Amino acid sequence: MKQALLWMVVSVVLSGILPAQAVPARSAVITHESSNRMFFPRDMFWGYAQFDVAPPHNEIDPNLCRADSGIAGGVNAPCNAFARYMLSGYVELRPFGRGQLRRFFLFGAPQFLFGRNLPQALYTWSADAIGMERTWGAGIYMGKGFEMRVTQHFLFSRFGARDRNLGSADLGPNGPWGRYNMIGVRKYFGQRRY
Repeated sequence: MKQALLWMVVSVVLSGILPAQAVPARSAVITHESSNRMFFPRDMFWGYAQFDVAPPHNEIDPNLCRADSGIAGGVNAPCNAFARYMLSGYVELRPFGRGQLRRFFLFGAPQFLFGRNLPQALYTWSADAIGMERTWGAGIYMGKGFEMRVTQHFLFSRFGARDRNLGSADLGPNGPWGRYNMIGVRKYFGQRRY
């Protein structure tokens, strides 16, 4: 298990380093101004992926089990859905390349949780799948760093053996935030240095 985790971390790190070493050909560089396709321009996807590890005694709590669930069985308690690992990401799709519609975008942000831990009773490095939390929506860039977004957040989707009632400490499928819709405004500022 530790060897598989090591290979996952090495793969994620190398996937970001190796392409950065290649120098692109001058003709392969596509700027926003030179992209003249109306639908599905070449630079329509943007996003990131992230892998997190929570150290012992700091597990991620997706709010599926009560914090005192160890009372209902100790280390063998059926409700042990406290995560050690989280794989998350964000993907943005801008399907229009010209005109006023180029400001429109769709986005999605999934989060996958893995682990088998129980506060004050069981601390493991297990990568058992717990479930997925997801958000998606649409937005419009309004100019000067402002975006207006409409977002939908879904209930937590459980995986495998955890897709059932996990005993008296089970809190149900609501997850940390439950299900909701929002309309919001986001402001970007500053410039990153790399």
